[in-house]
Amino acid sequence: DLVDQLTALAKKHDFMIFEDRKFADIGNTVKLQYSSGVYKIASWSDITNAHTVPGEGIIQGLREVGLPLNRCLLLLAEMSSAGTLAKGDYTTTTVELARKYKDFVVGFIAMKRYEDKDGDDFIYMTPGVGLDQTTDGLGQQWKHPREVVYERGCDVIIVGRGIYGKGRDPAKEAKRYQEAGWNAYLERIAK
Repeated sequence: DLVDQLTALAKKHDFMIFEDRKFADIGNTVKLQYSSGVYKIASWSDITNAHTVPGEGIIQGLREVGLPLNRCLLLLAEMSSAGTLAKGDYTTTTVELARKYKDFVVGFIAMKRYEDKDGDDFIYMTPGVGLDQTTDGLGQQWKHPREVVYERGCDVIIVGRGIYGKGRDPAKEAKRYQEAGWNAYLERIAK
């Protein structure tokens, strides 16, 4: 009943659920993974995300399931890992696909804000945000919340191990990141 508990909390506290699924297969396969399978993600997750490596069909497959349920999608335009292939032409094509499917794609997992075009109003969520470390030795590269929000113009910081990592107090760490992100946002809008 975890999904039932989570969706009840989301409704009670007015928040959206983001399943960081990172779909990465052909349209029909992701359509089935999203709508059915073990997790039935579309039945409870407001937002999910996908790589565009398989092409436009991945968006179409997810859209067929998610749009009627008032769900939305983030596209992985960039990643925070060293040596990522998600850059250059891949990122440019991803942004073009997002613009084509604005009724379903609401933004990006990205390392920076892209140039707006034709009234773009995308959300930019940035992974790899850290206050205390810059790398993990396995390719992860963390950026400070100020760099991500103020300097690069992103809207949401995605923090994992900085909050729940070994020996950390999750409530205390979440507060630290919330304050750092909010202060960077206030600095950005005061420009």
